[in-house]
Amino acid sequence: MARTKRRQAGEGGISEYRTSTGTKFLIKYNAVRPDGSTKVVLKRGFATRREAANALRTEVRKVETGEWVDLSKETLTSYLDEWIGAQRLAPSTESSYEKNIRLHVDKYIGRTPLDRLTAMSIDTWMRKLELSGRADGKGGLSARTVRYIFTILRSALSDAVKHGHLAVNPTDRCSPPTPSQARPPEMLAWTAVELARFLTWSESFDSEAAMAWRVLGFTGMRRGEALALRWRDVDLDVMRVAVRRSVGLVRTKDRGEELVEGPTKTGQSRVVELDAGTVQKLRLYKARRSSISSELVRDSALVLGGLDGSYRHPERFSRRFNSHVTRARRAFGEDKLPRIRLHDLRHTHATLLLADGEPVKVVSERLGHANATITLGVYQHVHPGMGRQAADRFAALLDDPE
Repeated sequence: MARTKRRQAGEGGISEYRTSTGTKFLIKYNAVRPDGSTKVVLKRGFATRREAANALRTEVRKVETGEWVDLSKETLTSYLDEWIGAQRLAPSTESSYEKNIRLHVDKYIGRTPLDRLTAMSIDTWMRKLELSGRADGKGGLSARTVRYIFTILRSALSDAVKHGHLAVNPTDRCSPPTPSQARPPEMLAWTAVELARFLTWSESFDSEAAMAWRVLGFTGMRRGEALALRWRDVDLDVMRVAVRRSVGLVRTKDRGEELVEGPTKTGQSRVVELDAGTVQKLRLYKARRSSISSELVRDSALVLGGLDGSYRHPERFSRRFNSHVTRARRAFGEDKLPRIRLHDLRHTHATLLLADGEPVKVVSERLGHANATITLGVYQHVHPGMGRQAADRFAALLDDPE
């Protein structure tokens, strides 16, 4: 029987140990700190000897090349700062990650050494967020928000394992809010009568804003897509618009607040057909803007931009819609017009089409979903009634087979 080759001094060693789930392996090696002192490093949790051997070779190589980092001195905050800088993220996503880490990770577990994180400490942190995690001190975060923050942390720690900073990912044994607990807020939508009532009122109150509400309601575009629409994207003769980009608000600690234009949410362009009424109103809207300045209707000008040609601020744009809804509800009576968010104009567009029997594939393409399965999942609330219609149609086929 061949003997296992004895490792030389400085190469480290591998040992096995027993756990309640079976045999595991640990590695042991010497590393030199920046001050010249030597540290004996132990890493546990390897499932096989081969896995442990591969990890040991990696760590010894880091020691030899000066790349080794004393993890006991690297905090979670320090690691996450480095991790975000290495990601390929859209500006808005990077801003969201940074904000959530700053407000909800750094404050609670950011000082914890990376290799001291445990599943229990992470579960305890999530429970604190649910109870009192709001930055304004007014209660806890929603299960949906906590799950989103946990997902960021899990991704970061998965990379830490992949790059040799951790032997195991502690989040693998955690209990974040479940998908059912993290359901999005209830989706709201207007009826066709309510949408028509609001648009008619808006035209008499603020014709320029009414054009924006109509574009959103009649095309299902996302807010950022509509605000980034340029006249070269609009073909009034062919009656369609090309949705190629989106603009979003990005906040960073160093640069403050800025509007950044980028691709659509899926990264794909799409074409959305327009109805004759919307085309007519866009022609009138364009003529009005042309009378103010020819610069507002040149090919590169923003369709829904400000009168100075700049992007409209997305959050102020949404607040303007909310204000209009409030005024319209006072005018009609609150029972005549439910309160919805700006994004719910997109839901209204999809819901009305699906309820009227438009194929899911067509609606999915108009909305710019990556596939029709997403549309079915988001708008499953529409389908019970549609299923009843399908059942009645099938029964009618058998009642009158000829």
